[in-house]
Amino acid sequence: MSQDTEHTDNNSSHSEAENIEDKRLINKSANQQSSAKDKDVSKTDMPDDTDATESLEDEDFSEDISEADKETIKKVANDDNLSQAKSYASILVEQVMDARETFERSLGSLFTSAFTAGLEIGISFFMILSAFALLSGVLPSHYAVVLASLLYPIGFIIVVIGQSLLFTEQTSLLSLPVLNKIEPLNKLLRLWGIVIAGNVVGGCLFAALMIGLGLNMQLFSVSDIDTYAEHILGFRWWVIFGSAILAGWMMGVTAWLVTSARDTLSRIVLVTLITGSIGFLGLHHSIVGNIEIFSALLYGNTVSLGRYLLFLAVVLVGNTVGGVVFVAILKNRTFLFELAKVKEETAKDKLEAKNNIRGH
Repeated sequence: MSQDTEHTDNNSSHSEAENIEDKRLINKSANQQSSAKDKDVSKTDMPDDTDATESLEDEDFSEDISEADKETIKKVANDDNLSQAKSYASILVEQVMDARETFERSLGSLFTSAFTAGLEIGISFFMILSAFALLSGVLPSHYAVVLASLLYPIGFIIVVIGQSLLFTEQTSLLSLPVLNKIEPLNKLLRLWGIVIAGNVVGGCLFAALMIGLGLNMQLFSVSDIDTYAEHILGFRWWVIFGSAILAGWMMGVTAWLVTSARDTLSRIVLVTLITGSIGFLGLHHSIVGNIEIFSALLYGNTVSLGRYLLFLAVVLVGNTVGGVVFVAILKNRTFLFELAKVKEETAKDKLEAKNNIRGH
């Protein structure tokens, strides 16, 4: 009997030691982890994203979340097996943590990053317009537009891999802390406003300078700008709105898949495939569309200021709906269902453990 008791005590001590060690690993500082990731970028092509979900601390959660729920989320988000795909919960928790870091950035940092993204995304349109002008001389206009649109991913690759703030990519990501009651809605709306403003101003500046440069370099003509603008605007508003929802949905999926990828090459491939599909289908993306239509407003003959502003408003709302509703809310709900399942399994395991102890 004394040997059994001693054996049970040893097991209990061993279990407690394991629990202490697990908690020590889980509760590493998120800020320290973020700094470590930044330092390691130049050393390896594989970001150490798996550590992000192992550094959860109690302050990373809303005050409304119980201690049991916190432990369950930490458990379900733990993902350190590099030989397998990241778990669903690991991706979501990592996105929430990245979004929280964005919320904590200064207004100047946010605007500068968004402004940079607005400039960088313009490279896509510059390449598309140049290719369209070249192809339209040998192909019907419709085919020239479609083929030129295959260059759509270039600016997105620069933005996503360079980690500048692009509204459509960040729409679903930034809403996750609000959906989980970690950040207030008014803070999200202010942040969205800053990112949109930075993207639009950066895009307009690119259009004013670089598209004007392209005209003087004779890479394309005013008629090419007008033709491409009408390719974007030549629909009823509700068609543009629906197209923008689908584009926002696909950009939200891009953010999700980029987080799920473990290396830079995979991320480039994913961004290329999805944004290339957006370009091929001619879907309406608010930030690229801003540059496309603003260029026609400045240098073309068919776009008025009212038409430009209406287009921008419709597409921004459509992209937001697509990113938040079809990605953030649905993905978050799936996570909550998974969380409930893990809680149920954990409670069942604890009950079986108690019964086993009583049996002994």
